Amino acid sequence: MKLARYSIDNRTTIGVVQGDLVHEIARLVSEAPRTIREVLAAGEPLRARLAEALRMSPAGVPPGAVRLLAPIPDAQKYLAIGMNYHDHAEEAARAGVPVPKNQLWFNKQVSCLTGPYDPIYRPRVSDKMDYEAELGVVIGKRCRYVSAGDAANVVGGYFVANDVTARDWQFKSPTFTLGKSFDSHGPIGPWITTADEIADPHALDMKLWVNGELRQHANTGGMIYNIWQQIEELSQVMTLEPGDLIATGTCANVGIALGTFLQPGDVVKVEIEKLGHIENRVEAEPARQAFIG
Repeated sequence: MKLARYSIDNRTTIGVVQGDLVHEIARLVSEAPRTIREVLAAGEPLRARLAEALRMSPAGVPPGAVRLLAPIPDAQKYLAIGMNYHDHAEEAARAGVPVPKNQLWFNKQVSCLTGPYDPIYRPRVSDKMDYEAELGVVIGKRCRYVSAGDAANVVGGYFVANDVTARDWQFKSPTFTLGKSFDSHGPIGPWITTADEIADPHALDMKLWVNGELRQHANTGGMIYNIWQQIEELSQVMTLEPGDLIATGTCANVGIALGTFLQPGDVVKVEIEKLGHIENRVEAEPARQAFIG
């Protein structure tokens, strides 16, 4: 099931994308939750009711009639793992960047989240804005101390992500958080594809283009630490909640390795097999006055 958040007729709602139509969840099951995070937490019983309602009510609107938004804008956590593809770790080593011996985690602050087709802004304070195609995971069940063998049971679904990074800010601090968390640097979407639709998340084709030029291309099987190992590691430290987001790492040929960075006017498209694509235009950050409140 593909769960989307979107705006239509000057209101924001959530729906199920099926074929060429988007079906509003509130019209399918009137008492259903109003956020995708809550829909995921409700689990299989609610999805079964939605599936039955879809069979009985074929009415919907084409995706072109709506504006798709970040499917989970209210995540409590957005966690990301660094250098988690063999080919990316190799290109980093060639550049003299030490390869971590353990899982390397950092936060993307949730204020960076933006929609699948919204602009991403090059900060006024950075000229080294980079892209990273990534498979995203959303947690579906509250959990702690989950073994790798049980981790698949807590996944709610998957999404396409671009871990946009300001490299100069990333490397000037011992932690990556600042360089990973600029406003708009977390485009996700185009929807959440529930876990039951993806037989093996480690066998998906992943591509990224800049202005139509293919820059990154890998299979998600190229991860050093698979998704289940990642969840096991994180859940030793913290309780994972429905709606928490995980970015599972990027492959080779990021911009810094190629000696090129994103510029205003560039268009970045990320596509993952069975999950759809996101596409974001780079714009210069608008001139804004500092504000409080």
